[in-house]
Amino acid sequence: MTSVVQGREPKVGRLGITGWMLFDWAAQPFFTVITTFIFGPYLVSRLTEDHAAGQAAWSYTLTIAGITIALLAPIMGSIADASGARKPWIAAFAVIKILSLAALWFAAPGSSLPFAMAMIVLATVAAEFSIVFNDSMMPRLVKPEDAGRISNIAWGLGYLGGMIVLIAVVALLAANPETGRTAIGIAPLFGLDAAAGEDARITGPISAIWYLVFILPMFFFTPDQSKGLPIAAAVRAGFADLSAALRDLRSKPGILRFLVARMIYQDGVNGLLALGGTFAAGMFAWRTFELGIYGIILNVVAIGGCLYASRLDRRLGSKTVVVVSLVCLTVATIGIVSTGPGFTLFGLVPLPMADSGGLFGTAAEKAYILYGLLIGVAFGPVQASARSYLAQSIHPDEAGRYFGLYALSGRATSFLAPLSVALVTTATGSARIGMMALIVFLVVGFLLLLRTPYPAAKVAP
Repeated sequence: MTSVVQGREPKVGRLGITGWMLFDWAAQPFFTVITTFIFGPYLVSRLTEDHAAGQAAWSYTLTIAGITIALLAPIMGSIADASGARKPWIAAFAVIKILSLAALWFAAPGSSLPFAMAMIVLATVAAEFSIVFNDSMMPRLVKPEDAGRISNIAWGLGYLGGMIVLIAVVALLAANPETGRTAIGIAPLFGLDAAAGEDARITGPISAIWYLVFILPMFFFTPDQSKGLPIAAAVRAGFADLSAALRDLRSKPGILRFLVARMIYQDGVNGLLALGGTFAAGMFAWRTFELGIYGIILNVVAIGGCLYASRLDRRLGSKTVVVVSLVCLTVATIGIVSTGPGFTLFGLVPLPMADSGGLFGTAAEKAYILYGLLIGVAFGPVQASARSYLAQSIHPDEAGRYFGLYALSGRATSFLAPLSVALVTTATGSARIGMMALIVFLVVGFLLLLRTPYPAAKVAP
């Protein structure tokens, strides 16, 4: 495939770009139904004895995955540049991800907690490494001026895919504990037993099948680079290339500042996405049904946020979109951690305790959802426009190494946010106080990003 440099028209047809965009569609249900809204909260509330212990276990799971990704993602990116072809690596990690997700069906209440944690770690690591290889394809597929638009649309497609799976779970599989019926008033398909956690456990195999089916267009239609070095030589070259890339960062302070800023704020974003659902599950005793509805609401808003951001990105630039998104996420996080039964904003605003009955019947639950809408608007654009920010700041021949460092910047300290939440929660016995650690990461990353140039480095044609 012909290289694309700054200002030249990419020689990739619409079908090839669509195949690349569908990777996000295929990958997102894992993060939506497993990490955020269904399986994660299920692990916290059903596989452990109490909420604080469950949140700590889930946080430690994310910590282990984050450390693994942080150590290996940059090496994977450099190997991608040396080996050339990305698809064989994506296929290998797809096998690991699919098998790990399918195994979650066996995580029944009373079963081994370490087993479930191990499967989540494997699936998360495989998912993130696949993203490194997929993202590094973008600079050769898309013109720089279109990178933000395409990236945000792809991210929006991902949220649509995640929402469809969530809707299927809530409408067809997850029963309301009070009625025994799903959201559309039918008995759960396949005779799934909510008491045995089957409505949550089934999300593992469903996410695996969805991923398997919808990554195929990328393999069939999106052109890959020609093969470079053999695997063994590519690994050796990858390590050498990573060392060169790290040395090269000293001459590219803009990219370095961008990566450091993202390293910090993305840690807060990851923690918010991974722990927000579990926090609600413990605070309001939400089960799969309520969490699924909440997730659908957020994903509807997220799709709109990404589509609108795709226009803003081209008009105002990727940096502006990321900065505004971080403001929204910070305000929303403050709102979430300050809300509980009978109050919001740390008690400054009292709320009625009465439960009106039905779904989200208390005022505190409604307030929580309002803050969640602000998260929905921002958490897609903050990630999609950051991806295009970097794509516009590098040469395509360096895409693998820098997207590997980009993944590192999203994971290098990713264990710190969940670990901070876990340690503070364990020390205080309060999930609310533990969640407040996320605000620090968002604010510090925001302040660093304000001083980062855009694009982060001038790209030579």
